[in-house]
Amino acid sequence: MHYDPVKNIFATIIKKLPSLRILFYKILDLMFLRSWYVRRELRKIRRFFGDKKISIYDAGSGYGQYSYFMSKHLQPCEIYSVDVKEEWIKDCKEFFTSQKISNVSFGVEDLTTINHKERFDLIVSVDVMEHIEDDVKVFNNFYNSLKKDGYLLINTPSIYGGSDVHEEDDESFIGEHARVGYSKEDLEAKLIPLGFKTYQVKYTYGFWGDKAWRLGIKYPIIMVNISKLFLFVLPLYYLITFPFTFIMMLIDFNSNNKVGSGINFIAKK
Repeated sequence: MHYDPVKNIFATIIKKLPSLRILFYKILDLMFLRSWYVRRELRKIRRFFGDKKISIYDAGSGYGQYSYFMSKHLQPCEIYSVDVKEEWIKDCKEFFTSQKISNVSFGVEDLTTINHKERFDLIVSVDVMEHIEDDVKVFNNFYNSLKKDGYLLINTPSIYGGSDVHEEDDESFIGEHARVGYSKEDLEAKLIPLGFKTYQVKYTYGFWGDKAWRLGIKYPIIMVNISKLFLFVLPLYYLITFPFTFIMMLIDFNSNNKVGSGINFIAKK
């Protein structure tokens, strides 16, 4: 199944009104467990720098929701937000300008070819690396882009059920993925030789988180892929299912998962 057509539908809808985009950001923060984990770790990392103004690279910004969050909650900061999708970057620029958010700038960049030199204190890569074949090249570019003592936060599916792959013969639930996911060992094997040190590793989407993802994300996406008419049914679907989804996400968020279908990995230069 391909995720991009569904994402493009939402991108088309939210570009119409700034208020729709803000509401959409709030829904993403509520519905996606990964956003709970990412926002928590971003707040923690920000505290390491004290009152210093930091430079942040949002590497693969998508809809721009994390740039929006960081611009509000990681102050003082300057954010450079990039994606390979020119249309999405254009939409984000227009939205952030309309909201008079001056500490975020945007660019269209391919992470395999960037050439920043010790520019950023923090690099944020959320659900990006599983889409890139030459990941070591990107990791090396990230290392060069970070200042000394800078942090890299990677959030991605794991090999333990990420992309809904549980057996050797399973195919990824998301057709755009270049790999199933990563383990702690996979990431360390690629990052440590470049000079990174592991700061923190958390597996996300454990037993309860995985069930929440299926109920709250996988099944609705499957329905919309079958027919766009299901978009009109989704409000009722979520009205019925979300209380259960929320409780399962809350349990996962407060658990110490030994493994999970997602991984939140923080490295330090």
